[in-house]
Amino acid sequence: MRSRLFLWVPLALFAFFAGVAGYMLTQEKDEFVESTMIGQPLPDFALDPAFGGLPGAAKTDLIGSKPRLLNIWASWCTPCIAEAPQLEALQARGVEIVGIAIRDRPEDVANFLGRYGNPYSRIGSDRISEVQLAIGSSGVPETFVIDAKGVIRYQHIGDIRPEHVAVLLAELEKAR
Repeated sequence: MRSRLFLWVPLALFAFFAGVAGYMLTQEKDEFVESTMIGQPLPDFALDPAFGGLPGAAKTDLIGSKPRLLNIWASWCTPCIAEAPQLEALQARGVEIVGIAIRDRPEDVANFLGRYGNPYSRIGSDRISEVQLAIGSSGVPETFVIDAKGVIRYQHIGDIRPEHVAVLLAELEKAR
């Protein structure tokens, strides 16, 4: 009798876990990890320049008279190439964009900007992703709307596509 019980217990456990797995596969999933920093002030940071052509970035650079975009990107990031034209379109509409280059080398940053354009007013080098993690960014590219007081108001996860430009402009206007 006991030996039969030992045969059925593993089968019952397998059926239970298969049922749970099947149920989880049918549920809606959210693939984005939103920052818990939305509505919170930026953490203090001061980053060295990512390359010799622009100044570095600090929290104080994002505080002032108007909202700005903070774009987390990297030269090795393929979606960052795809969003480059949209960043330039935002810059052409008067949006100030501060960049943070993640785990990048100065020569690679300069090459990327020379190839795909430079919409940034300044770019800080986050060599170990310390600032990226502190603001709740889960990857590259990500873009944050920062209000004039240095508070994170909006997060755009992934590359900016043409249809996202109007959304970002509206979020910048709401942050005024």
